[in-house]
Amino acid sequence: MRAGAPLTASQFANLHTFLVAARHASFALAAQELALTPSAVSHRIARLESSLGMLLFERLTRQVKLTADGERIFSALQTGWEGLHAAIAGGDALTGGITVHARPSVAQCWLVPRLARFTARYPDLTIDLRVGNEAVDFRAGQVDLALHYGDGHFPGLTVRKLMAEWLAPVCSPDYARRHGLQDAPRKLMDATVLHDTLAWPACAPDAEWRLWLDGQAPGVSPPTRSLRFDRADLCAQAAIHHAGVAMGRRQLVQPWLDSGQLVSPFGGFDLPSPQAYYLVHAARPLPARVQALFDWLLAQAI
Repeated sequence: MRAGAPLTASQFANLHTFLVAARHASFALAAQELALTPSAVSHRIARLESSLGMLLFERLTRQVKLTADGERIFSALQTGWEGLHAAIAGGDALTGGITVHARPSVAQCWLVPRLARFTARYPDLTIDLRVGNEAVDFRAGQVDLALHYGDGHFPGLTVRKLMAEWLAPVCSPDYARRHGLQDAPRKLMDATVLHDTLAWPACAPDAEWRLWLDGQAPGVSPPTRSLRFDRADLCAQAAIHHAGVAMGRRQLVQPWLDSGQLVSPFGGFDLPSPQAYYLVHAARPLPARVQALFDWLLAQAI
């Protein structure tokens, strides 16, 4: 493939096949999308590698993996392909779909209640929201933007802090009254505490509670009775229904505090969380449609 020479139809087909195979990290899935056989996909990739003089994939036993050269070519092709789609759609026209991945709790409590404002402002943009606690593989090209709660360490990705978080125990007013919790953290020993066991990646199941007890109630032993969940919003919902005391994150539980469904029996949200909310995406320029959502989310967090 000579530098500066126009692409032939065959070379263009090979590049497109590589783009699809890299996105799926699979020749078989690329074959399904392209209506080809896996063998035909493999032959096209081999011809492309030969013309470029570089290996684009490592062929492993049951999968393929991009090499460093493959990652570089894939990133360049994705940027060019998105630019082509933008040009066809009318330059920077704000139309099309945006796939967003978010942790379940921040999606449920913070993002979803705000989406109507975004769609009112950008009626031609469609949000496809995916939730989960799993890591996101941006190389597959199936997620445009992620909203994570963590320490901000996302190697190889572009990261922007969205907002900080603060922690305090919360429960229903009835539960606080029945257990005499008001301004008496020692009474937690007679209460049930609600744990978000996946508060942030690789944390201990009781990490948030230990953090709060060490910082705000030294000398108070961790309560022995507990219920465990894998989502902070489920902890808050259980607290609303008098199941116990949850560790509240202010950004998520503020509406329930405002409505009186939850109270903070030991004072305000004085403990900063060591984790924060971050917008994360692949390390390349964002298409205009995704940039619009990115900027709008930052404005919402002010």
